[in-house]
Amino acid sequence: MTLGILALIAAYVLSQFYRACLAVMAPVLSVEIGATAADLANASGLWFLTFALMQMPVGWALDRYGPRWTASVLLAVGGGGGAVIFALATRPDHILWAMALIGIGCAPVLMSSYFLFARTRSPAAFSTLAGIVLGVGTLGNVASSAPLAWAITHLGWRETLFGMGGLTLAIAAMVALLVRNPPRVISETKGSVLSLLAMPALWPILIMMGVCYMPVAALRGFWVGPYYADVFGAATSRIGTVTLIMGIAMVAGSFMLGPLERMLHTRKYLILATNVILACAILALWAFPTAGGWITLGLFAVIGLCGSSFAMVIAHGRAFVPAHLMGRGVTLLNLFGIVTVGIAQIATGRLHAAIAPVPPEAPYRAIFLAIAVVTLAGCAIYALSKDRTD
Repeated sequence: MTLGILALIAAYVLSQFYRACLAVMAPVLSVEIGATAADLANASGLWFLTFALMQMPVGWALDRYGPRWTASVLLAVGGGGGAVIFALATRPDHILWAMALIGIGCAPVLMSSYFLFARTRSPAAFSTLAGIVLGVGTLGNVASSAPLAWAITHLGWRETLFGMGGLTLAIAAMVALLVRNPPRVISETKGSVLSLLAMPALWPILIMMGVCYMPVAALRGFWVGPYYADVFGAATSRIGTVTLIMGIAMVAGSFMLGPLERMLHTRKYLILATNVILACAILALWAFPTAGGWITLGLFAVIGLCGSSFAMVIAHGRAFVPAHLMGRGVTLLNLFGIVTVGIAQIATGRLHAAIAPVPPEAPYRAIFLAIAVVTLAGCAIYALSKDRTD
């Protein structure tokens, strides 16, 4: 772990914070600027969609210019600028555009570290290193839970966002100073994203990318907050505690999968098992939406623990990608993993608005069922994939 990688991990902590902060901020934003659950679901969805749409240009830039300037410039302009716009928001649509800009800023940071691992470390170490980055970065999820709830209560949400904007600019400067680009790969073999899409072995893995992160990102990123507020009458502090536990479970899951892969000598079946368990936990929320207490909290912890296969799926797909297309390969995989979250947030926001909250858990049961069904469908397609370890 070089200083440059550590700077990129710090940037990824910010990325995880921004994508999950709305779950805790929903109550105060509703009171102060009139943002509804649908407004904030759209804002969360737009973060993921702009993040996803940036993956192809980011992949090209990584192969052409390297991670140093690709990550630092976008993080400073998009992440820092978007945080300031968020802090100045007076209407729900301001949050929408702020989150879109932050999504652009966060788009290159994780893939920059994965690009460096793929180019400078042994293939056998990739999934473990990728899991470490994801695990440490997921501390941003932890920071956006109880610590964020404390900051909102004691400092104010605007002051907190101004502080995050300043921190984002400082970390972008660290990336520019500390990251070193690897030598470019010069290959006589031409290729593009279309070359990757023409590889049949990648398609089941791309489908798995589309469903492995969507459930945990949609629920932890937003819906857990309104669900607890509407069904259990939870205040910001309680929502912060629930999201904290879910975030810690996500960190544990990220560190768990790399050693399990080496122990079991399989990626495919490890990924498949964790995602089937994830879907079953969401189906349990659908079946028992008002259970409350340790049962509901435990189900969200299981979702966090088993929803951390993102890095492992990228490792599975990376094993099929040629070296001279590595930047575009990892970002293509990331695109499939992120774009579905944006679509899911917007779709579930409309689903929530379309179903009368009588009883209050009714819209959330529909959301849980939709997410679980899509996840199981993706698992069924992924079962056809070819296992490959390094």
